[in-house]
Amino acid sequence: MYKDTNCGEPRESTVGSQITVAGWVHRRRDHGSLIFIDLRDRSGLLQVVFNPEYSGSAHELAGSLRSEWVVQITGKVVKRLPGAENPELPTGAVELSVTGLVILNRSLTPPFEISDDIDVDDNTRLKYRFIDLRRPRMQKLLRLRHRVTHMMWDFLTGKGFIHVETPILIKSTPEGARDYVVPSRIHPGEFYALPQSPQQLKQLLMVSGVERYFQIARCFRDEDLRADRQPEHTQLDLEMSFVHQDDVMAIVEELYTLIVDETVPGSTISRPFPRLTYAESMERFGTDKPDLRFGMELSTITETAASSDARVFQAVVSSGGTIRGFAAPGCGNYGRRDTDRLVEFAKSSGAQGLVFIAIDESAASIDALEDDHIKSPLKKFLSVDVVKRLANEMGAKPGDLMLIVAGTARLVNTVLSNLRNEMARRLELVDNKDFSFVWVYDFPLFEWDDDLDKWEPAHHVFSSPKKEHMQYLDTDPGKVLADLYDLVCNGEEMGSGSIRIHDKDIQTRVFGVIGYTEDEISERFGQLLTAFTYGAPPHGGMGLGLDRLVAVLAGERAIREVIAFPKTQSAIDPLFEAPSPITDEQLEELHIRVVMPKT
Repeated sequence: MYKDTNCGEPRESTVGSQITVAGWVHRRRDHGSLIFIDLRDRSGLLQVVFNPEYSGSAHELAGSLRSEWVVQITGKVVKRLPGAENPELPTGAVELSVTGLVILNRSLTPPFEISDDIDVDDNTRLKYRFIDLRRPRMQKLLRLRHRVTHMMWDFLTGKGFIHVETPILIKSTPEGARDYVVPSRIHPGEFYALPQSPQQLKQLLMVSGVERYFQIARCFRDEDLRADRQPEHTQLDLEMSFVHQDDVMAIVEELYTLIVDETVPGSTISRPFPRLTYAESMERFGTDKPDLRFGMELSTITETAASSDARVFQAVVSSGGTIRGFAAPGCGNYGRRDTDRLVEFAKSSGAQGLVFIAIDESAASIDALEDDHIKSPLKKFLSVDVVKRLANEMGAKPGDLMLIVAGTARLVNTVLSNLRNEMARRLELVDNKDFSFVWVYDFPLFEWDDDLDKWEPAHHVFSSPKKEHMQYLDTDPGKVLADLYDLVCNGEEMGSGSIRIHDKDIQTRVFGVIGYTEDEISERFGQLLTAFTYGAPPHGGMGLGLDRLVAVLAGERAIREVIAFPKTQSAIDPLFEAPSPITDEQLEELHIRVVMPKT
């Protein structure tokens, strides 16, 4: 071994010890007769001092050291001089007095400083990811991810689950996004697909009698990227036989409570996790991913708003739209600049505009409102009585700002849910150590796609319709709710699951609603339907995003921060410069000809 002690380990209790450390030169300070460096490895920093009185050769060699050189150092742990201690470092009370130095490797000048306080664009960080990962923050994130994964293994093993790996090269099956495909050299003109999830495979494991399965699974989806998406991601995949919805929820809830308690000291988490139906979540928060750490719940004010003289409201109602809003506490004093920014934010979410009504804090109460207490661009079209009714319906108080959006239900909910989160950020209403989990359940099984003019699965086609809704499968699919459930934390979807269909006839009927022909059903899902005819047990499970969980635990907004080697938002890997062309010889072996799109 090149070292017997990690840089972050020496303490006052080890003073007098002879040790050998190895790592990177983090910082060098030349004080003439004395040379100081901060030596770094993954455990932390240790101050090292070169004194010519103890080792002239080491002191002379230390004069050539530069940032990120890799060195091995032997010396004696000594106390720092009084007043020279560094309370910011765990090793700050001691230093290493050097007796020997070996340069193991030299480094070019890094493209950015190995520090958490850097301002570097993401492309540069990812191109030099091997350097970026040296930063203490990134090392901490990698260790957190490892710890979470380790806890998942231990917990589920203790609950009787077994880990089973499923294939990466499988058949292309539709699961909501485009597949990444892999050509077969042995079978020209045919392709494998990378799994979007192990969905059918884990259901087949239940038919196989495994009963309790889990996997830290790699999943691949060719879709447009954003902060919480990557072309490849990792999920905790689990499945259980002979269970109901509550049984799956209970296992996951216990696991996630344990993970939060163990990894985020001082965190708060409420248990049991609250539960909201999909309909209730949409009504109160405008989204199926509600953040419950703050209020500002939405209200439907269509009737009252339409009773005003504002033609914009009347036009929306006459076209079948809805009018909704919420009250932002203490924002009634917003000036023109603030409200303009809110209008632009609403437009960026798809709204044509945003109506705001400010109530002056000098009003004694809502019932005591007078005309001069009200400020709004639509003020001349809103009577005091209408404003009072709107304020009461939205729970507004003197000093609040009412924010109102009109349009289709889907648009209004999207805009207001985004605006609600934005206002919480501006008002600093959230605490990253507060983990507000919530189960959202009873999702619709189908949703109508106007572009395709057909029913599509709201989540995926394997979710079981609720027994009482089976009667609507063939006559009114829009009424069918499923035993579908999502776990949400702080406004982020942690994972999705369902009780699965385990009956061939019901599964075939669901495929029929979506419009699959018998040949398509047989070609895409034949293996699963055949398995169902050999005694499939009732079963259900979840796919839970590991990347997203670690990001939420760490307070990171983008999952790429907790992935060792992520892609950019344009699905490019700057480090390996992928994707990239392959040689003509490879294309010929695969019997593939590349036809570039016309520009």
